[in-house]
Amino acid sequence: MNATETVSTNGGLYFNEALFGLAIIAFIVLVIMEKRHPFRAFPAKIFKESFVTNTTAFLVNNLILSTLRASSLFLVAQQFATHGLLSGMENGPIKWLLAFAFFDLAIYLWHLVSHKSEYLWRFHKVHHSDKGFNVSTGFRFHVFDLLIEIVYKCVFVVVIGVDAYVVLSIEIVELFFILFHHANIRVPNEDLISNVFITPSLHRTHHSKKRSEHDSNYGIVFSLWDRMFGTRKELVPEQIGLDIINADNFIQLFSLAFITEVKLRKLLGWIPKGKKK
Repeated sequence: MNATETVSTNGGLYFNEALFGLAIIAFIVLVIMEKRHPFRAFPAKIFKESFVTNTTAFLVNNLILSTLRASSLFLVAQQFATHGLLSGMENGPIKWLLAFAFFDLAIYLWHLVSHKSEYLWRFHKVHHSDKGFNVSTGFRFHVFDLLIEIVYKCVFVVVIGVDAYVVLSIEIVELFFILFHHANIRVPNEDLISNVFITPSLHRTHHSKKRSEHDSNYGIVFSLWDRMFGTRKELVPEQIGLDIINADNFIQLFSLAFITEVKLRKLLGWIPKGKKK
């Protein structure tokens, strides 16, 4: 690795450290807001299990992926910034907005496929297994889910062709929205805001226990994509989480990906049932 690559890599790592710091600040602010103005009151036991498990997942995943995530996206963007779809445009607001819109659309599509593909769902369902709904739910991901997503994002970065710092800036905005729309808070004028952005009320539906309801509202930042592709739903779910599946700590959370609902139902089906009287 030459001097230029070393400086560039360090730049990506410093940027990731700044991202981590900003995420922590946003997390703390939203936790305080949840405490003061919660949208829904969850039982103390569910909240505690959710919060502890989710923050543990965040700390472990961050230790594993912090260097890989920032350096991968940063270096790939650097190498291919002059080859992608937007590479011919001059740097400026129009190019940055287009890059952001394309990135958000790409993540919307990835999110949708993560629900439709049985293989990807086994990892993504870990995120949906939370019986509560709070800002820490935005940290509840299986490490394999995040690893596969990094590869997908790297491919997208090659296709789009924008400056590395633009890519990491987009990552920051996306992370803030992930924390925001998982927050258990009441947002003033949310009906109006949700016409443009994904809000807690829209994403709360996405965490419904019913599959017919949680297979919706896949957007991360813009709510436009759900309207465009007919995946938008507006309702207040009766229950949060997934049926049958449960994970009360980080070890169970990690293991959950390797136990499919189909196998679990088959296993339950093998258990002899008592005779009907």
